Amino acid sequence: MNVKETFKNIFNRGSETPTPLKSAELSSIEPEMDEITKNLERDRQTREGLGKFLKHPFRVLTEKPVNIFIVTIPLALIIFIGGFVSSVMSYGIPVLFTSTIIDDFLVLAVLVAIIPVAILDFKEQQRVKNLENALPNFFRDLAGMNDSGMTLPNAVHIVAGAEYSTLTPHIRKLDQDMSWGAGFVEAMYRFGKDLGTPLADRSVDLIAKASKAGGDISEVLRAAAKDTFEVVNLAQERSNNMLIYVIIVLVSFAVFLFVIAILVSTFLTTMATAGASAASAGARGFMGQIDLFQYKRLFTHAALLQGFFSGLVAGQMGEGRLIAGLKYSAIMVIIAWVTFRFFI
Repeated sequence: MNVKETFKNIFNRGSETPTPLKSAELSSIEPEMDEITKNLERDRQTREGLGKFLKHPFRVLTEKPVNIFIVTIPLALIIFIGGFVSSVMSYGIPVLFTSTIIDDFLVLAVLVAIIPVAILDFKEQQRVKNLENALPNFFRDLAGMNDSGMTLPNAVHIVAGAEYSTLTPHIRKLDQDMSWGAGFVEAMYRFGKDLGTPLADRSVDLIAKASKAGGDISEVLRAAAKDTFEVVNLAQERSNNMLIYVIIVLVSFAVFLFVIAILVSTFLTTMATAGASAASAGARGFMGQIDLFQYKRLFTHAALLQGFFSGLVAGQMGEGRLIAGLKYSAIMVIIAWVTFRFFI
C-alpha cells in the first residue's frame, strides 16, 4: 500500500460506514501527498548508503574505526605515488637505488593510513570498556529500586540522577523515552541499540524477552547484572594474562633493533673499512667491497616489516583483534624509521 492509499484510508476513517472522498477533494490533497512522499523518499536516501555519507560525512567516517579507511587509504596512495613520481622526475631512476627518499614516502604513507584508524579504535574501545564496566551497577541498582516497590519508570528516573561514567547520558535518554510513554521493553531495545556494544545487546535482549514472558523483572535484572559482571571480569582477566605476551613482542622488537645497530656500527663498518683499504692497496681476493648503504637499507626494510607485523601480532594476542594492533604497529614503525635515519 503506497502513501496515497494510506492517506485515503485515514480520511475514510470516521464512521463504521466510510464515506468516499469526492474527486475534487482528492485532487486538492494530492499535491500535498506527493510532496510528503518525496520528503519521505529523500529522508530514506539520507539514512543509508551514499546519501548518508554525503549528508553526514564526518559521522559516517567516525561511527566505526574502519570507516576512516575511506579517506586514509586514498590519501596514503596519493602521498606515495606523488612522492615517487616527483622524486623520479627530479633525480631520475637511479634515486630508487641510491637514496632512501622513496622509503621515506612509503613510511609516511603507511603512517597516514593506519594512525587515524588506530586512534579511533583506541577511543572506541575505551568507550566500550567504560560502558560495559558501568552496566552491572546500573542493572543492580535498577533491580534494588524495583524490589523496594517502585515502578520501572520511577526506578529509571531515580537511577538517571546518579553517575555511571559514560553510561549516564544513555540512562537519561532511556528515562526520557519512558517519560514520553514508551514501554519498558521498547525503551530497553532503543537503549541497547544506542549503546552499540555486543554485551549491551546481549543483556538488553535477555531483559526484554524475560519481561515479555512475564517473569520477575528484578530477578532478571540481577541475572543480567551478574552476567555482565562476569563477562567484564573475564575480559579483564584475559587482558591481564595476555599482557606478558604483548610485552614479549615489544621487547623482541627492541632487541632486534639493538642487534642490528651493533652489527652495523661495529662489524659491517669495520668490514667496509677493511675492504676499502685492501682495494686501495691493490690486494685482490681478500674480500669484496661492502656497500654499507645497501646493507643499512636492507636492515631498515627488515626493521619496518618487523615492527608493522609484530604490532598486528601484539594486537591479536592482547585484545583478540588485528585492528587493535595498529597502534603498536604505528609506534614501532616510527621507532624503526627514526632509529635508522638518525642513529644508525
